[in-house]
Amino acid sequence: MASSGTNPPPSSASGSSAGPPGEGGTAAWELLTTAAAAPARGRGRALQSALREAVRSGRLGAGTRLPASRELAADLGVSRGLVTEAYEQLTAEGYLRSGRGAGTWVSDAVRAAAREIRDLAPRPPGARADFRPGTPDLSLFPRAAWSAAHASVLARLPHHALGYPDPRGLPALRTALAALLARRRGVAADPERLMVCSGVAQATTLLGFALYGRGLRTVGMEDPGSPEHASLFASSGLGTVPLPLDAEGLAPGPLARSGVRAVVTTPSHQFPSGISYSPERRTELLEWARSVDGFVLEDDYDGDFRYDRAPVGALQGLDPERVVYTGSVSKSLAPGLRLGWLLAPRELLDELVERKRTMDLGNPSLDQAVLAEFIERGGYDRQLRRCQRAYRERRDALVTALATHFPGTEVSGIAAGLHVIARLPERYGPEPRFLRRAEEAGIALRPLADHGTARPADGHVRLVIGYAQLTPGGIQRGVRLLAEAVADR
Repeated sequence: MASSGTNPPPSSASGSSAGPPGEGGTAAWELLTTAAAAPARGRGRALQSALREAVRSGRLGAGTRLPASRELAADLGVSRGLVTEAYEQLTAEGYLRSGRGAGTWVSDAVRAAAREIRDLAPRPPGARADFRPGTPDLSLFPRAAWSAAHASVLARLPHHALGYPDPRGLPALRTALAALLARRRGVAADPERLMVCSGVAQATTLLGFALYGRGLRTVGMEDPGSPEHASLFASSGLGTVPLPLDAEGLAPGPLARSGVRAVVTTPSHQFPSGISYSPERRTELLEWARSVDGFVLEDDYDGDFRYDRAPVGALQGLDPERVVYTGSVSKSLAPGLRLGWLLAPRELLDELVERKRTMDLGNPSLDQAVLAEFIERGGYDRQLRRCQRAYRERRDALVTALATHFPGTEVSGIAAGLHVIARLPERYGPEPRFLRRAEEAGIALRPLADHGTARPADGHVRLVIGYAQLTPGGIQRGVRLLAEAVADR
């Protein structure tokens, strides 16, 4: 399995040293690169702190050989004295060890603590493992490449570009996103009809206001589905109607009888079931939208993460006038960036743009320019490949761990995304007792029942298990701890 870029650099056993700081695949060196850019007066302390944290967190594993002080100083663009002082300080503290003529290495003394933190981070206070879905691995954020794009943009961005932006978004970003989405997701992407938003959450709210202004009062939602959509539409005055799924997607009969004229869908990788809408069901859904003069909101939340074959293309490409397409960088980069997009049908565009203008006057120009630069120079494609390798490995680790510690478990929705559905054998039920024991043991879980209205009558435990935020080792350990917690006592 290809390396995800999050594992520690090779240890002394292999005779290798950590790669140079400029290599974007080594997260530890990216931390040092950021520290090297600190103000001159505090640069030494920042470098020591970043190096200490890289060792403590496990990004630099025990036994890793560090570059010579002269080499690291040259790569970071700092004085050799700063690096030498950092090495000496951390050696005195026990984080590093050195020998005359033998170089500098990460000390074995921090091995146990580093593994414990690396395997289970990030986790909520008091939790020993967090399997809740929806969170990517934030340590995969490409700090060095993003920092380089930021510096490049600042150096050449004209002054006028820092004024109030076009509420649709920076033209350069809309052009870059349109090309990216057409190439990767098969959408019909016109930059003039693309809006940059503060994530899918804002895109959904904007659409809610536009629909409300057209007289709609309810929107259909997949059941099971994402509970966040209901609260977002409620903020714009719209109610929601749960609509059941079958093996091919939204069931057409209940949809037709519901009386709604707009519906939220996740057709490429339904959340949380993991199914991909069949070609026939996609066609039926679009025919329904045309027949009621309505719209389909396509939340393409993780369309790029498909592991065993090419990703399924977006629904929007089949009918751009009936599908409102949304997506973001929340899973591929980081949710904290608050950068997403909305591709609007022509008849909704002016209303959506005006609502965006009055809501916040547009997203920050500098952030948009950095993302445009990152996409244009190939950084976004590289980031997606890096994440796909890491998440495929973690998916495989989860499936293996469940088979080992919960034999007989049925796992579905594994072809794509950042979570799976696990249906445990009846002997592990009832579900309330299972969840209670998991919580008592500090294992954070989310049952499938939290995502819909259905309450199965059988005794099976059904879980939506997120795996992106944990390393393979953390997944294996977390599943083992869960099995120990729920075993009969």
